[in-house]
Amino acid sequence: MDNSAVAVADRQNEIKPKAQYTGKVVKTSLAGAIVDIGAGRPAILHVSQIIPPEDGQPIKSVSDVLQEGQEVNVWVRRIRDDRVELTMFKPLDLEWREIKKNMVVKGKVVRLEGFGAFVDIGAERPGLIHISELAHGYVRTPADVVKEEDEVEAMVIDVNRKKKQIKLSLKALQPEPVIEQTERQAETFPKREKTVRRTKKAPTRRRTEDGVENIDELMQNINEPVQEAEPTAMEIAIREAMERAKARKQEDKKKKDKNVSSEQDELLSRTLENKAGSSS
Repeated sequence: MDNSAVAVADRQNEIKPKAQYTGKVVKTSLAGAIVDIGAGRPAILHVSQIIPPEDGQPIKSVSDVLQEGQEVNVWVRRIRDDRVELTMFKPLDLEWREIKKNMVVKGKVVRLEGFGAFVDIGAERPGLIHISELAHGYVRTPADVVKEEDEVEAMVIDVNRKKKQIKLSLKALQPEPVIEQTERQAETFPKREKTVRRTKKAPTRRRTEDGVENIDELMQNINEPVQEAEPTAMEIAIREAMERAKARKQEDKKKKDKNVSSEQDELLSRTLENKAGSSS
């Protein structure tokens, strides 16, 4: 194999999908054009992959758009065993089938909304970084973290091909903050000690300066008679009222007992008189 053949083989191995080339139109036909991109084999540009002169207008003849010998910018659309298929439309950097969860992508912030930021990652649709995924902690507004035209690196956290939605995250690539208490914070917010509630207990033993318990003083305090507090004027009045009520109650009971006894005597006397009259 000569050097030219080796060079052609190397170029063939270097060709990859989405690779951009500047090629020369070799031939045109109704179906499209053959373009030389130095691949060593035919590179086909189908009519459907040619940019029309006016948007929305169909191409009636390829020769109206391309001429032999014209240089064109093309991208590799597909590689087959016998040929290379080209396109004049810039392909997406990421096809839907290529977007995977947890993959890291790079893109440009293209729009900010109150709920997040949209990032062009080269896919059919821009990805959304929700405000909760912009940074660790509270974010007041997306503009506090990113601006339009910013180049960012994000992680894909979810992709829905049917809905054509891509969810991204900035904080997924950021280390979680470590909260450390500074000396100033420690002075401002000292560590709280547990508060122990003590109930009232018997007098504890006192110790003298030399550490020996003062038993005499302790025993004196224990043996001292408890002095009752003198009654107040209100307490004295209440006691006197209670004693008077008690005395009246006892007196009423005596009168009642006396009346009952008198009635019984009278009844007995009448009964005896009636019996005496009957016998005579």
